[in-house]
Amino acid sequence: MDYVALGRRIKEERLKLNMTQERLAEEVNLSTSYIGQIERGERKLTLDSLINITNCLGVTVDYLLQESISQEQSSYRDIWMNLLSDATPKEKEMVVNLTKLLLNYMDE
Repeated sequence: MDYVALGRRIKEERLKLNMTQERLAEEVNLSTSYIGQIERGERKLTLDSLINITNCLGVTVDYLLQESISQEQSSYRDIWMNLLSDATPKEKEMVVNLTKLLLNYMDE
């Protein structure tokens, strides 16, 4: 995990909102010094804190973590999302079941 990049993105988004570290800390129930350490990549944060920060900043977790997500995984996700974007719930269920069946067959 690239904590420096994560902290940099958090800081960028906070500044876009003209929000101080103090206000962000208050909104997410953390100390101001802890927010500063997160933004400098010096401290790790819990999943709960990460979600609270993303909700407060109005961004998604994957946006904040994009430097830590391998491009290969990201591109496969994009392919699946494009393939299923117009599918009905029944079609999506069928794709999942077929994929599971293929993966089980390959394990044998």
